[in-house]
Amino acid sequence: MNWQRLSSSSHYQTAVAVQNELRQGHTDEAAAGIEELIDALARSEKRALKSQLVRLMVHVLKWKEQPEQRTRSWSASIGNAREEIADIQEETPSLNRAAIKQIWDRCFQAAKRAAEGEMDRKVALRMLTWKDVFETAYEVE
Repeated sequence: MNWQRLSSSSHYQTAVAVQNELRQGHTDEAAAGIEELIDALARSEKRALKSQLVRLMVHVLKWKEQPEQRTRSWSASIGNAREEIADIQEETPSLNRAAIKQIWDRCFQAAKRAAEGEMDRKVALRMLTWKDVFETAYEVE
């Protein structure tokens, strides 16, 4: 069984295939399937974390770069992305602060490109701090 290919296409089908292997008494094959499924789920959670971090950074960049256009929607998006990241971290404790710091620069670069596209101009900021992204309150006055 090609567990890597199966787990990359469907976590559910992988679990069903593992179940079938167990029913047939093929415990070594089932163990290999479980290992690959765990790895695939971890990759999926990491992609979700990266996606939410980029989304969060885009809104923080826009907030900082376009103060005249701040909206409650941007504030809500920042709060929502922070909550999503917290949920991911609760479900996958290995995706902690250290894991976020490992992907920080790549996510910032992706967020910068996305923000520039949305604003139709270059972003002046060269970096965002942890405080900018996770601690500062962004509220429309």
